Amino acid sequence: MRSPTRLIGGLSALILVALILPLPASAARIAVIGTGNVGAALGPEFAEQGHTIVYGSREPNREDVQALVSRTAGDASATQPQQAVTGADMVVLAVPGTSAVGIAAGLGDLSGKILIDPTNVISREGGRMSHGIPGKGSNAALIQQEQPGAFVVKAFNTLNWVQMVDPETAGGPITIMLAGDDADAKAAVAELVRGMDLDAVDVGGLEYAHLLEEMLVMWAGSMGSQPFNYYLRPMPGN
Repeated sequence: MRSPTRLIGGLSALILVALILPLPASAARIAVIGTGNVGAALGPEFAEQGHTIVYGSREPNREDVQALVSRTAGDASATQPQQAVTGADMVVLAVPGTSAVGIAAGLGDLSGKILIDPTNVISREGGRMSHGIPGKGSNAALIQQEQPGAFVVKAFNTLNWVQMVDPETAGGPITIMLAGDDADAKAAVAELVRGMDLDAVDVGGLEYAHLLEEMLVMWAGSMGSQPFNYYLRPMPGN
């Protein structure tokens, strides 16, 4: 029979380990609107971090959508976009850039939710690409106008979906730059980024989102000559 002293000592050790080990972050319910390449990359990645994923699709019973649900860990599901955002803590607009503003407007009131915008609008004229939003505007800012109570964070818009799933294919670290007006929202998104083995850098408020969208134009333009990914090296001491 195990002695009381040894039993108490063992329990004390377990309690000490529990106090020392960091507690996991709270699991969130994340609505991923769109089931194309970006949605199909981010949804499973977030699920692997312990979050519950609900895909928003106009055809939730379609075979490829159900296949995506099946390969997403946890209690994943798919439903109509407006239903997907109900009860969600975060919403990911994994939709075409030209449709993102209208889709955001049609999701109902997203007040209090973190709204992740990985979209871009690119114009093509005379064989050249350019940012498709006039002046210093951005898709993220237009989405914020449609959802003034949401916490919009520009993120995941300057890399290929392949590197979202497998960062090692880039041959080195990749930085995901975050722009948004709410520090807590950006911190929550940064945690998702780091959970994907990517680096996260807060570049400031949503007024900088247009720069991130323009950086995508440069990134896309490099594909035919010298392809690259973005990595921001921290300053010494940071």
